Parts: sequence; C-alpha cells; structure tokens
Amino acid sequence: MKANVLQIFEQSVGADTVPVVHGLKSLSMVWVIFGHTCIVVFKYADNTALRAILEKSFWFQLILSAVYSVDTFFCLGGMLVSFLYFRTNSKGKLDRLIKGKRKVTAGILQFLGLMGYRFARLTAPYLFMLGVVEVIMKWFAHNAVFEPPAMDHETCPQYWWRNLLYINTLFPVEQMCMLWSWYLSDDTQFYAVSAILLILSTSHFKLSAALSGVFFISSLFTTGYVSWSNEHIPNSEDPFTQFDKIYDKPWTRLGPYLVGMFTGWILFKTNLKIRMNRIWAWVGWAICTGTLLFLIFGLYKTELSVGAAAVYSALSHSLWAACIGWIIVACSTGHGGWVRPLLSAPVLYPFSRVTYCTYLVHPVVLRYVAMHLNHPIHLGELLVFVLFLGLTVISFFLALVISVAFEAPIVTMLKILSPNRRPHRV
Repeated sequence: MKANVLQIFEQSVGADTVPVVHGLKSLSMVWVIFGHTCIVVFKYADNTALRAILEKSFWFQLILSAVYSVDTFFCLGGMLVSFLYFRTNSKGKLDRLIKGKRKVTAGILQFLGLMGYRFARLTAPYLFMLGVVEVIMKWFAHNAVFEPPAMDHETCPQYWWRNLLYINTLFPVEQMCMLWSWYLSDDTQFYAVSAILLILSTSHFKLSAALSGVFFISSLFTTGYVSWSNEHIPNSEDPFTQFDKIYDKPWTRLGPYLVGMFTGWILFKTNLKIRMNRIWAWVGWAICTGTLLFLIFGLYKTELSVGAAAVYSALSHSLWAACIGWIIVACSTGHGGWVRPLLSAPVLYPFSRVTYCTYLVHPVVLRYVAMHLNHPIHLGELLVFVLFLGLTVISFFLALVISVAFEAPIVTMLKILSPNRRPHRV
C-alpha cells in the first residue's frame, strides 16, 4: 500500500515518457469537472432567468467548450499507444516475445496481449465504481427530494455486461449504465483499432497508413452527414441535444485519436528532436493559439446554418486534437517556450496518475451532493466556483484512494508478469 502511494507521488518519470502529457491530462480533467459541475448546478437551480442570461455571456463558452477536454484525452491516448509501440518495437522487445511464431500468429498474440493488458489495468476500478453507482442510485431513487439525473439503478443491473466489454456506446443512451463511461468505451474501441493498425504497420506500413487515412476521412464525413441529416445546430441551451447520435458514438469521435497516433509517430521518427527556425515555431504557436481560441469562443453570438454546423461538427474535434498534437510536439522537441515547464511541472504528476480514477469518481460525487439537496440551488458565480473547487479536491482525493486500492496493485502485478519486466511508466 505504501509503495503504491509513493509511486503515485513520485516526482520522476520514465525515460520514454513525454512529460507534457501529465500537464495536459491534469488540466483537462479539471476542465471536465468544471463542465460537469456547471451542468449539475444549472439543472437544480431555482433562478432559471439568471441561467438564461449567463448562457448568453462570452465566458459561458468556456463551459460549453469543456467537451473538447475529452478530445485532448483521445489525442493523448492515441499518441501514447503509437509512440510507445513504435519505440518498443524499434528496440526489438516485441521480437523477443513473438520469436519463432508465424506472422499471423504473432500478430494475433500481440493483439491479445495489448488488449489483455488494457483490460486488466482499467477494469478493476471501473467495476468497483459501477457497483457503487448502482447501489447509491437505487438509494437516491427512493429517498432523494429531486428526481435522479439517470436511471442507473435500473440500467446497471440489466446492461452492466456492456460496460465490462466496453461496447456500451454501440447501444441507445437510454440503456447506458454510468453515462460518463461512454468515453471509456470509445477509447477502448479506438485502442483495439490502433492495435491492429500498429501491428500491421510493422510489415505493411503504407497499407496501415492508408487505412488510418481512410478511417479518418470516413469519420469526418460520417460526423458531418449525421449532423446535417439531423439538422443539428450547436446551442447553449442544450449542448447535448444529439448526444446519442453524434457526441458519444465511436465513428464520430475517432478523428482525434488518429491525430494522436500520427503525433506519436512523428515523435518516434524524429526521436524527440526537430530543428525549427524560431520564426516558424512562433507561426506554429500563433496558428495553434488562434485555432484553440476560435474553437472555444468562435460560436459566441453566431447563428450557424445546418450546412455550416455540419462542417463545424465534422472538423472541430479533430482541429482541437491537431492543436494538442502541436503542443506535444513543440514542447517535446525544444520549441515549447514557457508552456513546456508549465505542462511538465512535477507537481502535476500525481494528479495525472490518478486522472483515470478521478474521471470515474467525480460524477458520483456530483450526484451525491445534488441528491442530498432538500431545496433548489440559488445560482451564482461564487457558488459555482466554491462547489467546483470543493468537488475537485474531493474527487482527486477519492481517486487517490481508489487508485491505491484497485488500480496500482494491478499495474504492479502487470509489471511483475511482463516478459520485459521494465515497462514504460507514464
């Protein structure tokens, strides 16, 4: 137990680690909590007139744009799996594991090994939280003053196996247990696709690259078509109007993950060394900053047509991921300026290492607070900030406990069982 805690708080990282990942993960997780906090507060507020005013404010775009924080996670996931796979393969470690096997057999064994590692690492804390959600939501359904925000006490007993297989986003949202688990489902499905593409790339790189491009373009066109056919137009009143058709479906969210994989390949091919004129670095940062600001604030007081909204829906998430990719590459190759030490600060490492468990637990904390209310919340900026700050602290603390109890022991066991015995630490 003590060793697990010390490992989480360790201020050093592995040699194959991209340090800026820790800062991006930590800040993105805080943004997720902020967005979810505002959603819950607005749902149970009594002064809805003030909400209508706030929704029209410029800074409200920071709440609406919290959806991009998930694209950061997708990009980071794709980058890490790509970078670490290529680097591990270049060192011959994979050859030792599949020596003497036929190509097809070796590929299958690699795929099963990659998927087995991921399943083992993610599932224990996931199932624990699923059980917690089912129990407390059943209690809230019979004792809370307000109606529960979801029917997990009914959907979880019936459809928990979909969560276990990470396929719950392939079914209607009304049947989903732990609504926020859509990200885990999509990310695991993307991981499976990436594993196939990466294994294929070792012998047929051009074919793997071509397939990646086809998947990327297909995802963009699919997203645009679904948005257009459903006449979806982003709005502040209900930003999740097409949650079940656009927001959570893997075929509409694949783009950022593939952008991340491309970023990881660039880092590997350049060995984290890119010579770049300072002017070009500034141009890159200017384009990146401008694009991020446009994606966050660009829809303020803007009325999109159905066609324009379809184009925006198709491109926005991948553009965000491309900007994150630039930040990673620039900071990792000596062109990050003051951004690099900020995102690579060792103080962020512990928060980053418990991000997964924080993502699992923070909606439960939010629901616990909301379901213990005996009257509506009187909405105000200070109230939202205090709730957000408190929920963030509590969520990270509980995540530490859950990580030490469920995640860290599994990671330690996987290290012991690993044929290489020295897996990458991130």
